[in-house]
Amino acid sequence: MFKRIFLIVMDSVGVGEAHDASKFDDLGTNTVKNILDKTGEELPNLEKLGLLNLVNHTKNNTLGYYTRGIEVSNGKDTLTGHLEMMGIVTKTPCVTFTENGFPKELLDELEIQTGKKFIGNKSASGTDIIEELGFEHLRSGALILYTSADSVMQIAAHEDVMDIEKLYRVCEIARKITMKDEWKVGRVIARPFKGTKGNFERTPYRHDYALDPSGKTVLDNLKNNNFDVVSIGKISDVFNECGITKKTKTLDNLDGINKIIDTLKDNFNGLCFANLNDFDTKYGHRRDVEGYSKALKELDNNIPTILDFLRFDDLIIFTADHGNDSTYKGTDHTRENIPVLIYSKKFISNGHISNLKTFSDIGATIADNFNVETPSGNSFLNELKWK
Repeated sequence: MFKRIFLIVMDSVGVGEAHDASKFDDLGTNTVKNILDKTGEELPNLEKLGLLNLVNHTKNNTLGYYTRGIEVSNGKDTLTGHLEMMGIVTKTPCVTFTENGFPKELLDELEIQTGKKFIGNKSASGTDIIEELGFEHLRSGALILYTSADSVMQIAAHEDVMDIEKLYRVCEIARKITMKDEWKVGRVIARPFKGTKGNFERTPYRHDYALDPSGKTVLDNLKNNNFDVVSIGKISDVFNECGITKKTKTLDNLDGINKIIDTLKDNFNGLCFANLNDFDTKYGHRRDVEGYSKALKELDNNIPTILDFLRFDDLIIFTADHGNDSTYKGTDHTRENIPVLIYSKKFISNGHISNLKTFSDIGATIADNFNVETPSGNSFLNELKWK
């Protein structure tokens, strides 16, 4: 068995349309393949882990094992994907307000409780709505409120208009208001930004206020059995800190990679669960093919260092939570299968293993390794051969 497991979520790095992609209007999507076809980027280290085998770019032998994960939850967002990974399958998704924005009754309650006015109140790209309404926000002090195809309420404020802690407080109030069943969004997200008209940019101090998971996750079961659960990036936000023993925030992908390397040097017994969010937020939603490609290359360049710091009794899994094909129409996530790339210095064999019938198989494998209960899924630990 393994003393430490590192689970690295390459946020939105999907590997091809899911079997039910047509239900989500996502036929033809394949985040990795379509981006590499457009850019010609080479990813030799992720290739050695099996990523390119999953998108038919190569059939090379791999350092470890690789497969695809298939989502069974009803959704294609961050919260749904991460929860399923840790054993919670979402059958009824949280309410969305994509078509018409938030209802007047909710907005009135938000303005009364926060003492603030809000502008926007529609589904929009975060960067687009900040550019559209940022100057009005600076002039009037009204906060920018928006949503998306996901079950989210996002509140943006310029750091010169409202300091970050005050914005967080507004979002905490919004979270309480949206606990009402008909308004219960999956996440309320604080979106601070800076700059001037024509040059607004979001700062790295985003904070998510999610719902508690609907049941005990693998993280809870690890923590309750005295294992360490180290969160890097937005993992602690996604799980509303449930099951987390230590959390570390990150500024961007490179900072996240460096935090993973720092954690590899630490002594702990349990799980390190990390999310690299730039793929999705900075490039996928903005349909920035070149930016996404360069972010993949940045991770690829750091893979050798990450693997070098692995100890003999460590296991590492690179995966994703959904797709976000930046070559596709719109700005939404895409319903795709996810890569599952598995490596340990202990391995005496390698190659493709059976496709995972649910993301929960990842959490079940982690639970199996540490001999704790899993809410759902089947472990693939017995398909891995080591000495």
